[in-house]
Amino acid sequence: MRLLVTRPQPEAERTAAALRGRGHQVDSAPLLRIEPIPAAEIDRGPWSALVVTSANALRGIEWHPRRAELLGLRIFAVGGRTAAAVDATGFIDVIEGGGGVQELTQQIRAWAQLEKTPPGPLLYLAGEDRSGDLAADLAADGLVVVTAVVYRAVKAERFPPAVAVALASREIDGVLHYSRRTAETYIDCARAAGLVAQALAPAQYCLSRQIAAPLVAAGARTTRFAPRPHEAELLKLIGPAK
Repeated sequence: MRLLVTRPQPEAERTAAALRGRGHQVDSAPLLRIEPIPAAEIDRGPWSALVVTSANALRGIEWHPRRAELLGLRIFAVGGRTAAAVDATGFIDVIEGGGGVQELTQQIRAWAQLEKTPPGPLLYLAGEDRSGDLAADLAADGLVVVTAVVYRAVKAERFPPAVAVALASREIDGVLHYSRRTAETYIDCARAAGLVAQALAPAQYCLSRQIAAPLVAAGARTTRFAPRPHEAELLKLIGPAK
């Protein structure tokens, strides 16, 4: 199959390489550009732990003046890839909290219950746009989570020219979507190019049902979503080239 990967770089190239390894032809159209927020406000705490739901948060604090102070804290990271990225950036106490935010919050709850004394506030290093409310979810358990926005995702306005041509000629067999905002940006770019029907004609492979929702609403006829929000599960839907 000829597939289109829409996630930001550098993740887009990693996914493309995995798909090529399965024998597929792959095009990349990173529809979001990740930008750190150098002047992000990060209070001094004290913090009992950090929380990250994306490796982009690590890039967001790469040059932050308070980064060195945060390295000594325990950090909860969603998914194996994010946890590995955290470990590679110098954090030494890394806890992997499953493949999705829901599993991450469950891990944090379990940790808090095992503590001899109630833990103090947690610092959530987050993006500007978030699909859920991790702080509110944990507040129900009496945990205080302070959110620091350390990066933003800037939407593309148009498809790359080569991708627009491939969609217009219906050469793309499937499109991979890793976030709801990316799926929405895909639709916006299709409208800007006058290619809505062509862009929605391929199978739309989504990391979750929530991500698939705007595509279904826009008229996509073939949407498939992973049973769990793990990339491995999404790639299983596609399978090897035949």
